[in-house]
Amino acid sequence: MDILYLMILCSVSLALIFLIVFIINVKKGQFEDDESPAVRILFDDEAKQNENHELNNEKK
Repeated sequence: MDILYLMILCSVSLALIFLIVFIINVKKGQFEDDESPAVRILFDDEAKQNENHELNNEKK
């Protein structure tokens, strides 16, 4: 029966740790930008091509 109390204490402690980390990240603004990662993948190739083009022009 003692192990049951220990496991409950461990699981509640772990849940509190995850909750605290989540709240800290929300306050830092980690979850505020939902749209740009989905849109950024569409323009990634263009940005790399422009960057490569600029590097090639600088080498000449």
